[in-house]
Amino acid sequence: MRFENWDYPVIEDGKLTIYNWLVQNKEGLKLGYKTDIGAFTYINAKYGVIIEDFVQIGSHCSIYSESTIDNKKGEVVLRKNCKIGANSVVMPGIEIGENSVVGALSFINKNIPPNVIAFGNPVKIKKSIP
Repeated sequence: MRFENWDYPVIEDGKLTIYNWLVQNKEGLKLGYKTDIGAFTYINAKYGVIIEDFVQIGSHCSIYSESTIDNKKGEVVLRKNCKIGANSVVMPGIEIGENSVVGALSFINKNIPPNVIAFGNPVKIKKSIP
């Protein structure tokens, strides 16, 4: 079983976890139960990042609660059982709904409702999940 021996990882600010992903501003991160975050994913939690239970995030993703390029700031919320494909970028203030799937290489600059499949640059909702 995928999460049979899952334990919360030790998170040190600015250092790779045992699973090789990194958090800056760790005090702003709320990490749910049995999450799966791929290697070399970067999470900036300065303005809050909530990752609920059973969320899957592919490798090499970037999750920003702050963007220094356009000065956007805002909490990012990844709802229960959502999935984000590898090499995707989540911008500040975004919420991805429960059970939604976002394809690889997506630029997520708008909220994604629950139970949909979305992908693209910029992200577009493609269909509902029954």
